[in-house]
Amino acid sequence: MATFQKVKPLYQKKTLGEVIDFIDGDRGSNYPSEGEFFSSGACLFLNTKNVPSSKFSFEEKMFIDAKKDAVLRKGKLQRGDYVLTTRGTVGNFAYYDKSVPYENVRINSGMVILRKKTNELDEKFFRYYLSSASFSGQVKSRITGSAQPQLPIRDMLSMEIALPDLPAQTRIASVLSAYDDLIENNEKRIKALEEMAQLLYTEWFIKFEFPGHEKVKMVDSGTEYGLVPEGWKVKRLGDVVGVQYGYTASAEENNDYPKYLRGTDINKKSFIDWQGVPNCKISEDDFKKYKIKKGDVFIIRMADPGKIGICEREIKAVFASYLMRLNIKSNLTPYYLYYFVTSERYQGFVLGASGGTTRKSVNSQQVGAIDILIPKREILDNFEAKAGLLREELTKLIQQNNSLSKTRDLLIPQLVVGRRELK
Repeated sequence: MATFQKVKPLYQKKTLGEVIDFIDGDRGSNYPSEGEFFSSGACLFLNTKNVPSSKFSFEEKMFIDAKKDAVLRKGKLQRGDYVLTTRGTVGNFAYYDKSVPYENVRINSGMVILRKKTNELDEKFFRYYLSSASFSGQVKSRITGSAQPQLPIRDMLSMEIALPDLPAQTRIASVLSAYDDLIENNEKRIKALEEMAQLLYTEWFIKFEFPGHEKVKMVDSGTEYGLVPEGWKVKRLGDVVGVQYGYTASAEENNDYPKYLRGTDINKKSFIDWQGVPNCKISEDDFKKYKIKKGDVFIIRMADPGKIGICEREIKAVFASYLMRLNIKSNLTPYYLYYFVTSERYQGFVLGASGGTTRKSVNSQQVGAIDILIPKREILDNFEAKAGLLREELTKLIQQNNSLSKTRDLLIPQLVVGRRELK
């Protein structure tokens, strides 16, 4: 009778309860009240804005003092832990490694700490498991509650993870991390290019230190701008740009249709990242009317009025009704207009002009009811050329990152979930 040697499978199925400790936050009577949060303090107390996707964001922070920190029993992070959101927005995660600049960190009641309980698990490999469709699918199938979605810890214990041996996990994490390192490197370069272009605008049009400024006489503009370079004009923004409202449609996932730029697709960065922007069905006549052109500047008119976007490459797309397009009539260039409407002066004006208590909004008359300084044409053209070179390099890096992200995301299900062996 033939005998067969048992072969260990490449990937072994485990439950998360076998490899992960789930640590809840403190929800008792000592949980901080609204008046016990501060802008600085002994311990960073996480909220959902700190875990917006798959990494931490610390643009908005709240802290508790040492006294409150001392009475809380649970929910303190250790290096190497993951944080997972479990209430409201469910399934976002972040890795608490050495790059996070806060030593004392606690989670709030809508989160859970994931801490490995076995040496069979590589922490970085686990990160890619959390970003896989396998994990997100299991999360969605276990969410309870309609008004307030929740993911109870007891339901996470039975989630499955496919684990190769530890050396294989380390190699897989190393391959995927190489993509993330390139993306992070490019993000640093993108930020530097953003800052360089912003600085150029500030030096030329706020400090008036443009090329040849030493030979230019300053004259009284008779406006709130005060002294301006001779030959420069001050005009009402509404006189030099027209305002067009966007198209009303339903977003769809159909690449045969044009992209459909919405307010949510214009973020806090200085560029429009077209990755993830949906599509919409539109007639040929309406497409011609709402077609986006390179150099178009947009302003959000509702919910988050004043947020700005600029299209920096040719793309088949239209824009949604929550947006207004600023159409240049004369005497302006796209990047000059863009940096003017993103300036502190203009943003303060829009905030003050926006109406509504629960839902802020601005209209076409309001966005144009401010004076804009119009430099001489040769200065504008010079700025457009220099800023354009910086922004062109920025756009290339964004597209490169999109390509890297797609490749990495294609590899994750193949390597992490066990569809492909890494040689």
